[in-house]
Amino acid sequence: MRSTSLVLSIKLALAGIVALAAMTMAASYWLSDRADSDAHAINLAGSLRMHTYRVLALEDNPAATEQQRERARTQLQQTWSHPLFESLRHRSDELATELDSAEAQWRALEREFANMPPAERIAATDRLVEQLYAFVDQLQQHAEHNAALLRLVQVLALFAILALAAIVAYWLHRRLEHPLNELQQVTRRISQGDYEYRLQPRFMDELGAVAESFNQMSRAIAHAHGQMESRIEQQTRELQRSNTTLEFLYETAQAIIEQEPQGIDFQPIINRAVQVAQVDDLELCLITDTGDHPYRQIKPEDSDYGLCMTRACGDCLSGELLANAQGTGLPDPVYRYSFPMNREQNHYGVLVCRMGESGTLTAWQQQLLQSVADQIAMALSLQADEDNARRLSLAHERTVIARELHDSLAQALSYLKIQVTRLNRALAKDDKKTLEDVSHELQEGLSAAYRQLRELLTTFRLKVDGPGLLGALQMSVKQLSAQTDMSIHLDYQLESLPLTPNEEIHLLQIVREATQNALHHSQGQRVDVHIERRDNKVSVTIDDDGVGIPESPEKLNHYGMAIMQERSKNLGGRLSITNRPEGGTRVEFSFAPDCLRQASVFAREA
Repeated sequence: MRSTSLVLSIKLALAGIVALAAMTMAASYWLSDRADSDAHAINLAGSLRMHTYRVLALEDNPAATEQQRERARTQLQQTWSHPLFESLRHRSDELATELDSAEAQWRALEREFANMPPAERIAATDRLVEQLYAFVDQLQQHAEHNAALLRLVQVLALFAILALAAIVAYWLHRRLEHPLNELQQVTRRISQGDYEYRLQPRFMDELGAVAESFNQMSRAIAHAHGQMESRIEQQTRELQRSNTTLEFLYETAQAIIEQEPQGIDFQPIINRAVQVAQVDDLELCLITDTGDHPYRQIKPEDSDYGLCMTRACGDCLSGELLANAQGTGLPDPVYRYSFPMNREQNHYGVLVCRMGESGTLTAWQQQLLQSVADQIAMALSLQADEDNARRLSLAHERTVIARELHDSLAQALSYLKIQVTRLNRALAKDDKKTLEDVSHELQEGLSAAYRQLRELLTTFRLKVDGPGLLGALQMSVKQLSAQTDMSIHLDYQLESLPLTPNEEIHLLQIVREATQNALHHSQGQRVDVHIERRDNKVSVTIDDDGVGIPESPEKLNHYGMAIMQERSKNLGGRLSITNRPEGGTRVEFSFAPDCLRQASVFAREA
């Protein structure tokens, strides 16, 4: 491929056109200058004829002076000596020959002019004029020839310029327009995303260098675009993998939160973890905090690896990468990764991952498996906390039951034991009056103990769940209404006030106990229960329209009233029992719930 310069070629083409135009102009100028000389020569030739006739006329005119004749001969001589004729004499064409012949004939006539008779002088002059006519004809032909030559030069120059312009136009089309069109086409394709099109430069000029640069740019863009597509595809795969990982971790967390009462089923978590982490095998070993070997081992359902039978749990608990692990059921080497499950200085086991000879865990796989191990550890920790809470709740419930039994049945049985002692003494003394009194006391005590037992059973079965305290109160009202003819009306206005479970259960028991006392002892027709918020306290009022309370109300229901007082103390409240002015009994109880007490503390601190 030839290496040429497009700019230099354009400059040469322009120089050629300018040179041709300059040559044409120079030739035209030269030819026109020659035409101007020919016209001048014709005029001078006419002057020769005029001066010749004038000299002849003065010679034949007697009246003419010698001075006039001399001046006429001088003018004729000056005309023959004109520089234009001098230049014509140096030429070698027919025009110079004619001029020399006419001048020689004049010189001969001039020497013999004075001695010649008039008739012969006139005849010689006519011959000289004829010769001058021939010279003028030759000048005319020469002028016409110059004009024809000028036209020919102009026509040839016109065709030459047109031909050169056509050549330059074709050359520009081939060397400039066509490459520019190709550059425009490749630019359009690149803008449309086609980076595979390549230019084929025919000449190594400036446009060829630009075309080669475009090819290199296209290759670079295609390479960069390919790399970008590869990176985008890789990033897409990583995002999909991250999305799958996050979805799996979310499902695992949800499974932990929504665990069944019997515990968490780790089998689906391990099965899913193997698929998401893209590992060969996983094994979950659950170990107690004080144990040295697993009490439960969980593996994927479709695992080709066997359970670890080495019982060398110390290696796994160390968290180190081990090769040639034994007891896997597959040929060595097998690489084992361990992810201990620790939370709050408590150890719950280890998650073991096994990979084949060519398999190593990447950073994201290790991070995912460690997250799974941490979530399982958190699940086991939450389960352990829940178990401890259940133990504490059970212990607290047993304490409450023991206290209720002590405050009711235990004292009732102690009272009956005293009456039995009195009965034995009365039998020993055969004291019928005392026997009748003791028998009546025993019957009353057994009835009271039986009633207290039923109340305790009902109390122990009470719970606050579902719709909360309001629902439990409505259920209690329904149960108590079924046992009596009295009407019970509940006015509950604490819908916007959150109470703790402890506050709800104590409040429920106080309301139930006070309502039962009204049903059993008031002998009225109606019981009104009002529960509302007053200032920063919860106020409970239970009114009946019965007979009121005696001066010693503790004899009426000592155990029930004592229990209500005990519950009010647990809530930090105050309970009072009084007679209503309009008749009946009023039980009032108020306490500050935790939510309002905390709000008051925050307000004082602010």
